[in-house]
Amino acid sequence: MKYGYVKVASAVPTVKVADCVSNIKEIESQIAMAEGQGAEIIVFPELCVTGYTCQDLFRQQLLLDATENCVMQLLEFSRQLDIISIIGVPLVAGDLLLNCAVVIQRGKILGIVPKTFLPNYSEFYEKRWFASSQDLRPQEIRYAGHPVFITPAPQLFRTGDGVLFGVEICEDVWAPTPPSNHLALAGAEIIFNLSASDELIGKHDYLKSLLCQQSARTICGYVYSGAGFGESTQDVVYGGNALIYENGQLLAESERFAMDSQLVFAQIDVEKLNADRRSNTTFVNAQRRMIGEEIHIGRAEAAAVPHNFTLERYVDPHPFIPSDGDMQKSCDEIFNIQVMGLAKRILHTHAKTVVLGISGGLDSTLALLVCVKTFDKLKLDRKGIVGVTMPGFGTTGRTHRNAVSLMQSLGVDMREVNISKSVMQHFEDIGQDPDVHDVTYENSQARERTQILMDLANKLNGLVIGTGDLSELALGWATYNGDHMSMYGVNASIPKTLITYLVKFVAQTVDDKSASTLYDVIATPISPELIPADEEGNIRQKTEDLVGPYELHDFFLYHFLRNGFSPRKIFVLAKKAFGNGVATDDGVGHYSDDVILHWLGTFCRRFVNQQFKRSCLPDGPKVGSVSLSPRGDWRMPSDAMATLWLDEVAKLSAPANGEVVNE
Repeated sequence: MKYGYVKVASAVPTVKVADCVSNIKEIESQIAMAEGQGAEIIVFPELCVTGYTCQDLFRQQLLLDATENCVMQLLEFSRQLDIISIIGVPLVAGDLLLNCAVVIQRGKILGIVPKTFLPNYSEFYEKRWFASSQDLRPQEIRYAGHPVFITPAPQLFRTGDGVLFGVEICEDVWAPTPPSNHLALAGAEIIFNLSASDELIGKHDYLKSLLCQQSARTICGYVYSGAGFGESTQDVVYGGNALIYENGQLLAESERFAMDSQLVFAQIDVEKLNADRRSNTTFVNAQRRMIGEEIHIGRAEAAAVPHNFTLERYVDPHPFIPSDGDMQKSCDEIFNIQVMGLAKRILHTHAKTVVLGISGGLDSTLALLVCVKTFDKLKLDRKGIVGVTMPGFGTTGRTHRNAVSLMQSLGVDMREVNISKSVMQHFEDIGQDPDVHDVTYENSQARERTQILMDLANKLNGLVIGTGDLSELALGWATYNGDHMSMYGVNASIPKTLITYLVKFVAQTVDDKSASTLYDVIATPISPELIPADEEGNIRQKTEDLVGPYELHDFFLYHFLRNGFSPRKIFVLAKKAFGNGVATDDGVGHYSDDVILHWLGTFCRRFVNQQFKRSCLPDGPKVGSVSLSPRGDWRMPSDAMATLWLDEVAKLSAPANGEVVNE
């Protein structure tokens, strides 16, 4: 395991029914392939050494003896291998024949797990041959030349890296209370399922839904291996399903109905799973019932993996953006949340109007669209929306035209208040040289605009609607008591990268004039426009030149806040997501390692140091899983130190200090 990732494999070997020698050779071949690919744990189907469909042959002592001999052969084969292998065998314990999983590593049996729930369908009448683990008394047996303790209690296995995993067998996961429930609550981060489930119309979709939900409910990795080609087709057919899930997300899937062996891999992020569990109070509370229950813990002492770590999983560069297939549904849902939040606040306060500043930029455009949708839903006249454009020293013709055009085409009450004269008077009052374009020069304009909006809202019995977004709040890119303040912030949990998609979504549904304006707003460089334009009248002050690309910062924010990842891991993920500075046409920025590290340091410093602005945020609706509301989602002292995070970034920037950055 490295960076929290455990590489697992699900194998579906072709089998020959009752030919243990042939089957064990196939199993050995797949184990060797998985070891070569860097897998740390591999799981095989139920009863894979004999074949699941032996039926009454399971009563033959010769078959049982041959199985045990083949397991001894596999133990010898695995002596020099680090990979942990989980195979399925029929096994005798006293006077019981059990359907078992045997966990093997480096020539040793780490544990044996018997199946609990036995099906009694016409095609799966396992109770004819096997006993349930519920019939077993804890005992020590000798199997394949090894003394092994076998118990009906759920069993946990711990790798040398400290990863806890558990095993259940086929029907177990279909039960109302699967063993994996107990295993997960006892600490298992990954569940392996050895299965032999036949194919029926509609059953495959149900199976995938079942595994998806079980992995999500138990917040675990779930690795499933189902019997495939070679099993008897006397009455049913086995499709050979290898499936790997992580907390409800499908990571890897085999080809169904393949006529050769299958082997699929995935890297399960155990660190993320544990972070999700710690923040999920329902999961934590459910663990209380485990106190006092017997859980047998085996220990798998895995040696250090000799190969270099390579991140193989796809890493989404834009984690806040819905997938293309879900885009319309997600955008509708986001707008509905924003609209319902604002509608409630308007009705509760009996406000007659809403007032907001319209700059011609993305944030104020989205806020205006939310106001329009809210007034339409409440069946209110759009003239109750007071959009105020407030040109100043840095306002360009392009943004001003877009602000005016959008307000006109949407039919809201448009007002213009030029702030230049009042700000110059303010400069004179406080002794500020207007030729010095420092923080006072910039913030005076932002606060003047907020004062105008607040006072105008008082005059019109209205609410000031905040336009600031989640990305700006994370970086502290807002003037304290300037654009930082409002009476209700509709964009407070919408990151900058998502705003672009939301505005584009609306542009596809409105009239041509509004759509043209919206597309130009999207194409306009992001800027607070607090510094005078250049000689050609173009924006001189570009936000992303100053604080860094928002797609990088949104990526950092998601993994820092949602998953609690360290800068070291975020850097590894960012390298995978954004490449090595090679530009392509996929709509994703590509950055060198040095650039990613530079802006990662900026993010860590600004995120921690600017908490004081977030500690007194106005109300606003939560939209996604990441929010910075100080009342519920992110409670952090305003005087916290960023030292730990900045020190780690510094180490990543200096490989000579012992940190490898190009794994």
